[in-house]
Amino acid sequence: MRWIWIDRFLEFESGKRAVAVKNVTLAEEHLHDHIPGFAVMPGSLMIEGMAQTGGILLGEKNAFRHIVILAKVPKMTFHGYVVPGDSIHYAATLTDERPEGGSVEVRATVGETLVAEGEIMFAHIAQNDPQFGNINQKNFVFNSGLMGVFEVGKA
Repeated sequence: MRWIWIDRFLEFESGKRAVAVKNVTLAEEHLHDHIPGFAVMPGSLMIEGMAQTGGILLGEKNAFRHIVILAKVPKMTFHGYVVPGDSIHYAATLTDERPEGGSVEVRATVGETLVAEGEIMFAHIAQNDPQFGNINQKNFVFNSGLMGVFEVGKA
């Protein structure tokens, strides 16, 4: 099953920077189960939203020639809560890109308020890798087939 934690891109500067938005609503079941009685977006899902923003940025830079997977979150700091009705803006800046992967600096804001910031590292797996190349990519967010979904957000 694929979970997409961004709704659309607001900005996309190929190979450099991307900004995506996620609108948080009461219709999302995870908000009610995370802390009963206090509907709040889990930090792990905000990390995933930032990773999807940064991973798509990295994948697009290389024309999606590699499978891009989240490898490590070496640094992440949370500064506040995100609740239903908020729109989270995920900003990712590509800081390193090389054949084996790359990294991004990320920020999550609600309006002018910084709610999270950190660094995310990704690994590249070759499409023809004998061990991983046959993985069903419908379970990966970072591939070229996904980009069509975001065309709707441009309208």
